[in-house]
Amino acid sequence: MTVPVDNLLSSASRKRALIAGSVGNFIEWYEFAVYGFLATVIAQNFFRLDGESALTGLLLTYASFAIAFFFRPLGAIIFGRMGDRIGRKPTLIFVLIMMTLATAAIGLVPTYAQLGILAPLIVTGLRILQGLFAGGEYGGAVSLMTEFAPRGKRGLYGAWQSFTVALGLLAGAGIVALLSLLLSPEQMLSWGWRIPFFIALPLGVIALWLRVQMEETPAFIQQQAKPVAKVDASLGDTLKTILLGVCRLMVWSAAGYTWLVIMPTYLQASLHTGFNQALLIAVISNLGFAATIIPAGMLSDRIGRRAVMVTAAVLLLVLSLPLLNLLQAESVGLLLKALVVFIAGGVVGLLAGPGPAMLAEMFPTRVRYTGLGLAYSLSNAVFSGCAGLIITGLIKQTGNPDIPAWYVMATALVSIVALMTLNKDDHLRLLDEPPARQVGASKLSGKFRLHKCYAAFFTDRSANNGNKPACLSLTLNRLQSESGVVRFLFLRLSDEILCQIGDDGCDGSHRFDHRDAGACRNNTFVKIAQPHRLP
Repeated sequence: MTVPVDNLLSSASRKRALIAGSVGNFIEWYEFAVYGFLATVIAQNFFRLDGESALTGLLLTYASFAIAFFFRPLGAIIFGRMGDRIGRKPTLIFVLIMMTLATAAIGLVPTYAQLGILAPLIVTGLRILQGLFAGGEYGGAVSLMTEFAPRGKRGLYGAWQSFTVALGLLAGAGIVALLSLLLSPEQMLSWGWRIPFFIALPLGVIALWLRVQMEETPAFIQQQAKPVAKVDASLGDTLKTILLGVCRLMVWSAAGYTWLVIMPTYLQASLHTGFNQALLIAVISNLGFAATIIPAGMLSDRIGRRAVMVTAAVLLLVLSLPLLNLLQAESVGLLLKALVVFIAGGVVGLLAGPGPAMLAEMFPTRVRYTGLGLAYSLSNAVFSGCAGLIITGLIKQTGNPDIPAWYVMATALVSIVALMTLNKDDHLRLLDEPPARQVGASKLSGKFRLHKCYAAFFTDRSANNGNKPACLSLTLNRLQSESGVVRFLFLRLSDEILCQIGDDGCDGSHRFDHRDAGACRNNTFVKIAQPHRLP
């Protein structure tokens, strides 16, 4: 018998998994935020080629940004397969080291004026390496967090991944804003821009120490113990699931980068907003993003991923254009603009909260690291990495300042359709349990107060001449308890009942005897007495 994963986990191990998974995400998105917020400065130092306009330099900067994103799917494949084969822990340690070194190295590159055409090529090469290793970060971090999550809390645990993304974006924006206040524009252009990249080094050391301390996930350990011949997912099914995941994430990727990362550059280049004001607005939008992530993850554990994420996508479809028009209006004060971007960031957070758990629930343990990492990386490569390039290019060609809103709205339409295919009960099942799994045909809905463990006995006296009840396989799909919706699966095991799936003490480690139940009556449900823990 396989011992349920929850029995192998302590509260301390769960906390270590959360922290260890979070720190890598923080560094990854800190660097991406820094590069995005410093886009205009980086463009002047590396991509302002002879005879070319400032806008062309900015487009080349975003092209370098986008290229890195397109190497993330490759990283997701390489390191995802590594993580699915040798484990989450060693893979996450390796990608963290390499990602940190690539980030810090950007701060060492001589400028175009000093090195010529080699300068932008080196920066682009380092961005490619950073994207490659970052591609192996997300799948591992989300797998780590959700596989350590207690039953009914995957949304909350996965939300911490997105929350550290918000913290990384905020840290990047905050450091750039602080430097812009402390340094003159000339100092910022000359050497100040390098400081945020160097800061990645001490952050990486701390993150490395935390990851060395963490444990391998019990889900992976149990999966490795299964026969190799037992394959949980075919290649074709996995690829279809990845494509579906990309469609579900599309609006999250597009809206996230539109409102949280490239907005400062858009405000400066298209609306002629001052640098400090644009950064302040970016910080406020990321605060709105951070404010809703954890609540959204918790809410999705109660009402389901589909309800929360579809609602967020619809809000982005409806609100994107009016909110952007308010930003564009000269008569609108700074306070109202701050409220606009806070709301926009908050709506994106409604997607980011349940998003990691939703992805984890789409793939079995055997391919989870690869599958969810590739889906996320592909979505980000196309709809995040290219966001600045697409939006800036279309604005240059059309002169339409509403392009950012239309971009988000177009992706929202696709994501709404894809998100509607989510099973509304995915948040209730085990990670490796097939969607809408049912054992037997019997269902019962009702309110039960859950103390130790309630067992359901479907009795048939004719099976043993009326002496002892014969307990048949039965799944109670929706037992309402104080803690929410709980599932139980009870299997016949000679004279004993094994609680295979359960909650609050009914977790597979307890064995129950028929005699503990008292008198079983035909077609009735009875309460089990004190559970007996297995040796």
